[in-house]
Amino acid sequence: MEGPSGSDPVDGTSSGGNAVAIEIRLSSLQHLFNSLDPSPFHDKELDREAEEYIVGSADEYPLARPLRLVMLMPAANVSAADQGIVQQAVANYFAYRGRETDRRLRFQLREGRFSLAIGVVFLLVCVLIRQLAMGIDGATLSQIVAEGFLILGWVAMWRPLQIFLYDWWPIRHQARLYAKLAAMPVEIRREGTGTS
Repeated sequence: MEGPSGSDPVDGTSSGGNAVAIEIRLSSLQHLFNSLDPSPFHDKELDREAEEYIVGSADEYPLARPLRLVMLMPAANVSAADQGIVQQAVANYFAYRGRETDRRLRFQLREGRFSLAIGVVFLLVCVLIRQLAMGIDGATLSQIVAEGFLILGWVAMWRPLQIFLYDWWPIRHQARLYAKLAAMPVEIRREGTGTS
């Protein structure tokens, strides 16, 4: 499936030795990077489609499983210096994405702590109002008001509980995946020759 960037993912991944090889076919090295990014070559952003393919392929395997990125390119478009440059560029990009994701996780947990503090205070106020409402004459009305405030107090705890029980796990997994991708070896293989 030829994308607009000129990258053509090879059918899936292959396992050579212990490391799983994520293979991607490129017509030239420039197709790996975002063409609108004016940064120096080793600091460039990866092309969105290439990044999605690499991250999606890596996510199919357990974090403990080693990976390597194999780029298949026409021999005429590969120079001897490309190997080191691409290794550094891929490592820099995924390290940057990992730092960005760690920052997002810290923000999410800070928001969770703030939400929890507000929720606990609001729950305590609702419990106090509930106790006062139970002292009102008229059993039915006081019970409705009392139960309403108890439910309202627990509803206020929904967001902090959601953050601490569910929302942070996927962000942490993404940060660990980016760290793994930043450390993976990158190999440029001349297409048809089987050598790098």
